[in-house]
Amino acid sequence: MTRFTLPRDLYHGKGSIEALKTLEGSKAMVLVGGGSMKRSGFLDKAVNLLKEAGMEVELFEGIEADPSVETVMRGAEAMDKFKPDWIVAMGGGSPIDAAKAMWIKYEYPEITFEQMCVPFGLPRLRKKAHFCAIPTTSGTATEVTAFSIITDYQKGVKFPIADFEITPDVAIVDSDLAATMPATLVAHTGMDAMTHAVEAYVSTANTSYTDPLALHAIKMIYENLIDSYKGDLSKREKMHDAQCLAGMAFSNALLGIVHSMAHKTGAAFKNGHIIHGAANAMYLPKVIKYNSKDAEAAKRYADIADFINLGGNTAEEKVELLIKMLRKMNDDLNIPHCIKNYGDGGAVADKGIIPEEEFLQKLPKIAELAISDACTGSNPRQPSQQDMEKLLKCCYYDSEVD
Repeated sequence: MTRFTLPRDLYHGKGSIEALKTLEGSKAMVLVGGGSMKRSGFLDKAVNLLKEAGMEVELFEGIEADPSVETVMRGAEAMDKFKPDWIVAMGGGSPIDAAKAMWIKYEYPEITFEQMCVPFGLPRLRKKAHFCAIPTTSGTATEVTAFSIITDYQKGVKFPIADFEITPDVAIVDSDLAATMPATLVAHTGMDAMTHAVEAYVSTANTSYTDPLALHAIKMIYENLIDSYKGDLSKREKMHDAQCLAGMAFSNALLGIVHSMAHKTGAAFKNGHIIHGAANAMYLPKVIKYNSKDAEAAKRYADIADFINLGGNTAEEKVELLIKMLRKMNDDLNIPHCIKNYGDGGAVADKGIIPEEEFLQKLPKIAELAISDACTGSNPRQPSQQDMEKLLKCCYYDSEVD
């Protein structure tokens, strides 16, 4: 038996934030990251719409990028004091992911972070509150997924929380909120979405329900991301929908080792984080080459190449054309091909911010953690410690996957 789960209601299209005034409840806590929602006026609009729905509203602001365990605990304490029956998270992946984890702790105050991270092991939620997610970036799709990524900075590791219980009840996918994204954020979130769709399609947990979503998302991202990056707002609107479709696919088909590697390299180095979307963009071509040694995975990668009309006669040729296309997209988006050339803000740099000596010193532990990541189990090939170390080296140096 296989499960397919999405939010109860999904409102999409320009102006769909108005759906907030249809929510029924008495108290809503609105959670956001930085000041961009306030400066754009969308935070005030959301608060006013919730008040129009008859709710008392409290804000929890300042959720950082790559939210920490400590932030999760602070937010849960704030929820416990205010006692909302609606949790409304607005922003990129970080505020929504943090709010999901806070929600768990609010409903079950005794639960530990380690217990939260047991895959698909959460107790029933919604005893105290329902959850509404409003994305302002076009990549993570956490508004429709069963996942949350929280960083333990003491360990230098990102941990995925995975359970259908944290799939939001309501998602509002309003492209107006994504219109002011900086170009770099468009690039990184867009390639995050591409990775979601590609990994979902080749995942060992793929189904006939997830395949159409993944393929259509890949096609939409391929056709719209570069122009969205260049500032075409009509393409940005399409990207906001495309990333959501990719999220629907991977939330139910799961992911693979691109994400395992991105999770475990993201916060591992002293000189700076590797931005999640940039990590996915760098690692995806290498992982495709590695996974294509599996015949079924190669066939599925070839299906993707055929769906977007890349050409090629054999599965091997089609896989190579898919890899070439993704690398070209990275070039067009100013995303480096390898960790060695990864600079501040995720852009291409002559001298990267991750020193070779530190990378090699931490490599065995990063590889070990990547193998044990929740996303590895649905990858087409199960890497050994040696495989993972070699693959990560290819991602550092941009060397060929043999």
